[in-house]
Amino acid sequence: MITLYHTVKKYGENTVLDIDTLTINKGEIFGLVGNNGAGKTTMFSAILDLVRLSDGYIENNQTKVNESEDWKMYTSAYLDEKFLIGYLTPKEYFEMIGKLKNISPDEVQTFIGQFEEFFNGELDGKQKYIRSLSKGNQQKIGVIGALIGKPQIVILDEPFSNLDPTSQYRLRHILRDFSKENNSSVLISSHDLNHVAELCNRIVILEKGKVIDDVITSDETMGKLEDYFAV
Repeated sequence: MITLYHTVKKYGENTVLDIDTLTINKGEIFGLVGNNGAGKTTMFSAILDLVRLSDGYIENNQTKVNESEDWKMYTSAYLDEKFLIGYLTPKEYFEMIGKLKNISPDEVQTFIGQFEEFFNGELDGKQKYIRSLSKGNQQKIGVIGALIGKPQIVILDEPFSNLDPTSQYRLRHILRDFSKENNSSVLISSHDLNHVAELCNRIVILEKGKVIDDVITSDETMGKLEDYFAV
């Protein structure tokens, strides 16, 4: 559903992304791992047309992302807190996303209601602005907001960061169920190898912008990841 063709991003003489060909299929839970500076966020930003490539192009459902905005109707993302609007309350933020996707406020609240356990009662009836909430609650709002409208593609950069262990565990199940129920592709990057190995069907390792390995997950996957990053 998403394909990168000879995708290169340079900043001056520094090449931060250099991928010959990579395809992410419909319904996959796709994990992207690598050390700091590997190019993970750059790759996701390029898929979302947030950075201009130095060479090559990216297609989303056979549409070049830099030539059309049609793909935005079925693609959603949360990369970091800059995707949030700090002066809104969580309810206002969720309803704004719904409005952009032609979903009524009642439908939005019904959808959000599914995640009461994940929010752990910390947002119920509260009118605090998003900017006043903890980093963990901001993370939860951003990730769940990206699921509104049941998009075909969801892109999440470090979705487990700032979450306590129980919330991390619940989020794994939320993303797995969401992908299965909607046949949606979920792309995540994470420094937490355990979550990636447990959640993803497929994992790509990036190093200095290049694909080093591309594996279908199995019982041996965690060991392979540990061996690679232990070097």
